[in-house]
Amino acid sequence: MGFYIHQRENWTHFTWDDRALALPLGKVRNLQGKLMGKMEMLGFPLRQEALLETLSLDVLKSSEIEGEFLNPEQVRSSLARKLGMDIAGLVPSDRNVDGMVEMMLDATQNNQSQLSDERLFDWHAALFPTGRSGMYSIEVATWRKGEMQVVSGALGRERIHFQAPSATLLPQEMKQFIDWFNNEQSLDPVIKAGIAHLWFLTIHPFDDGNGRIARAITDMQLSKADGSSQRFFSMSAQIRKQRNDYYEILEKTQKGTSNITVWLLWFLDCLTEALLNTDAVLEKVLSKARFWDTHQNTPLNDRQRMIINKLFDNFEGKLSSSKWAKITKCSTDTALRDIQDLVQKAILQKDSAGGRSTNYELLKN
Repeated sequence: MGFYIHQRENWTHFTWDDRALALPLGKVRNLQGKLMGKMEMLGFPLRQEALLETLSLDVLKSSEIEGEFLNPEQVRSSLARKLGMDIAGLVPSDRNVDGMVEMMLDATQNNQSQLSDERLFDWHAALFPTGRSGMYSIEVATWRKGEMQVVSGALGRERIHFQAPSATLLPQEMKQFIDWFNNEQSLDPVIKAGIAHLWFLTIHPFDDGNGRIARAITDMQLSKADGSSQRFFSMSAQIRKQRNDYYEILEKTQKGTSNITVWLLWFLDCLTEALLNTDAVLEKVLSKARFWDTHQNTPLNDRQRMIINKLFDNFEGKLSSSKWAKITKCSTDTALRDIQDLVQKAILQKDSAGGRSTNYELLKN
């Protein structure tokens, strides 16, 4: 068996090629500055809306990377409640959704607070409120007691991607990591985020949830790099798009040496894409704001307002009269009258895709 990075002596003495990183790091810093400038110009209500949009994406995608699909409406509602935002049509949220939201908010909004065993245990407990991961009982809010392998493939033909350090080493490995994270001041904060991500995943200190916690630590460090507790880009959403590459580069790095230039280049590239993709989130927020600006004097009932907002946010599937009736708890006749009224007001139009049943979509201004 070849060496894993953590089996090498002084494995945490990471090295990298500063010259190779200079250009991509400069690009990231430039994009961060532009984004923060853009957000400053938005004004408070729109900034809050963009924050809600970005954090929702972050929570959903970080879970999706692990194959767990949370309900978008629950995530949005949980975030809005915890951010104290007054939004119509909030739905109740499950404990595991609330837990993921609480962890992400604690990591970013309290980004100046020190990391500690206890804080990480609190995050872990929030992720697994029932003490179970799927069907399996796991050790919660404590370092794992067993050995840890990341494996894929069918029984008898498994492939070991990675073997984490022995459980007996975890207290000292985590102490070293936490001390470094809290006290290292000389590194560029973005480079530090990339190292923290890799370092934590290499230790793999928990029975489950290591990926989500690694990404929360990364977001915590990136929000320090931005000098803001508000998140307007989602690294997790970008990692989700590049999930296969993500696992591949992690595996390669775990089996390499302590020179982590290639990992940091990948991390910076992923971060660049995440920053570039904020335009889509921003456009969504701005088009919603433009719509309500245009229609501030248009007579609309509460059901119509509710559905229009849902269409701008996280509406799943197609809008039909039966779906309208179900969501707004009204009769199908009332739903049809509501819809036809919006068609006449040039707010909705029949879905151009057609099909057997009639569906509707927002008329984009």
